[in-house]
Amino acid sequence: MNRVITLLLTIIALGLSANAQQKVPAYRGEIVREQPDGYQLKTYLRGDERSHFAMTIDGWQIKENAEGFLCYAKQKKDGSIVPSRKTAHNEADRTKCETRWLRRKGIKKTI
Repeated sequence: MNRVITLLLTIIALGLSANAQQKVPAYRGEIVREQPDGYQLKTYLRGDERSHFAMTIDGWQIKENAEGFLCYAKQKKDGSIVPSRKTAHNEADRTKCETRWLRRKGIKKTI
């Protein structure tokens, strides 16, 4: 009887540990996020619950700043990814200055 109980507990423990190791992917569809100023930004999420990031529809990585705005991400010298001071916009709404900044300092991700 003890062997049966030990076997059942082992099977349950293995099943629980297998479920704990599975990663759940981020929602793959388009998400429209409203900025604090009312602007509607189209975004994607990529990754899973352990490692993830958001990006614009055309692939620029974005991060939320302290005020709640989604801004283009930039990489610091130490390698960390932080929000820039440039508020993110959909591709059609970007200024030439914003586009130049993205080409120089933005982080482009594959879709």
